[in-house]
Amino acid sequence: MQHRDDDLWHRIAAHEIGPPGAALTFAARLARENRWDAAHAARVIGEYKRFCYLAMTAGHAVTPSDAVDQAWHLHLTYSRDYWEVFCAQVLGAPLHHGPTAGGAVERERYYRQYAETLAAYEAVFGAPPPPDIWPSARRRFHVDPQGIRINGFDVIVLRRRVALALGLTVFVAGWLAGRIM
Repeated sequence: MQHRDDDLWHRIAAHEIGPPGAALTFAARLARENRWDAAHAARVIGEYKRFCYLAMTAGHAVTPSDAVDQAWHLHLTYSRDYWEVFCAQVLGAPLHHGPTAGGAVERERYYRQYAETLAAYEAVFGAPPPPDIWPSARRRFHVDPQGIRINGFDVIVLRRRVALALGLTVFVAGWLAGRIM
């Protein structure tokens, strides 16, 4: 990795989010709230730290992936850690979260910023970001916004192909049953 400010990177990488010794750690909470396994949540936290490094060093506005944004949102709820320790002591400056105001102009701005973030990531870290955490700009802003967060306790989720095949099977079975009777 080529970091412009190694001291900053080492402070970010070493920072443990949340109170030490908590029964429900930051990583465990992130995994639970997003239905990720522990290994994926840990990878997302690593990518969140890389995003924070880029936010402080890129020289332009950066936009997180959805997964990284989930880590950022959760970190913001640990407000004392976020503002008093992470921003004040680790980053040395505030890092504000600025959500979109909506509309086509904002969507284009964030699309462009996200594409620039992906390019900056590769330039700084020497490799493209992992696509399972950092999807393409097209996916991030045209496909993923169609998604919704759901509670798996209340619903059953099937992949589109499985649902279509199941629906077709039920239809054919019903049609055949009607012809037999």
